[in-house]
Amino acid sequence: MNVLSLFDLKGEKAIVTGGGQGLGREMALALAEAGADVALAQRHVEVAEKTADEIKKLGRDSLAIKMDVSKADDVQNMVNTVIEKFGKIDILINNAGIAQGKSFLGMSEEDWDTMMDIHVKGTFLCSQMVAREMVKLKKGSIINLSSMSGFIVNRPQKQTHYNTAKAAVAHFTKSLAMELAKYNIRVNAIAPGYMKTEMTGPVLNTDMAKEWLSLSPMGRFGEPYEIKGLALYLASRASSFVTGSVVLLDGGYCCW
Repeated sequence: MNVLSLFDLKGEKAIVTGGGQGLGREMALALAEAGADVALAQRHVEVAEKTADEIKKLGRDSLAIKMDVSKADDVQNMVNTVIEKFGKIDILINNAGIAQGKSFLGMSEEDWDTMMDIHVKGTFLCSQMVAREMVKLKKGSIINLSSMSGFIVNRPQKQTHYNTAKAAVAHFTKSLAMELAKYNIRVNAIAPGYMKTEMTGPVLNTDMAKEWLSLSPMGRFGEPYEIKGLALYLASRASSFVTGSVVLLDGGYCCW
């Protein structure tokens, strides 16, 4: 089989949560550029609509859906809408997320719950409801967004709740991969390091960012497009024997 054909997604239907901007946008575009039709689910649907328009200009079908990943009714509505539009779901990227710097002693119960609801509960709900559709096809690829923060404790910022949530996503990925393997559904995760996105933009020129760079072997931030190749690999037949893996995309940060 020609190696390039392994990355071909023509006829595939995908969902990317939080796909309107940042890493989500880049991954959504990667799937579309490889031939997939892509649905974008996001709380701020107007942001997703702009990316959906970009995807349509590539000659692929796309739609933007307003959704809160922590609300079961929203997630089920999203799945129903995509099935009605596309007829099936082959690929799910659970990308929706937030970040917050907050000391443990100063953290509120709401801070903790919000972080867990979006990253952990949201990944659970979207994975479960989409997996039920994938089981019917006896195939699928689910890609979760963990973080290097699920493997190390970042400094100097304090973010115990974020680190804990991303570690949970990593282990959820491995656990789910084992349960769904018999249905030919693969589950993997990407664990990015510091990337130049809207989330990190406000601190890129601060002393905190200088400390981040001093701890990175490559000495730079990742560019958003640098996630595209890995996302496409995990979504496509090129990774057909890969499941339960959490792949670091951190410029070597976790090596030290």
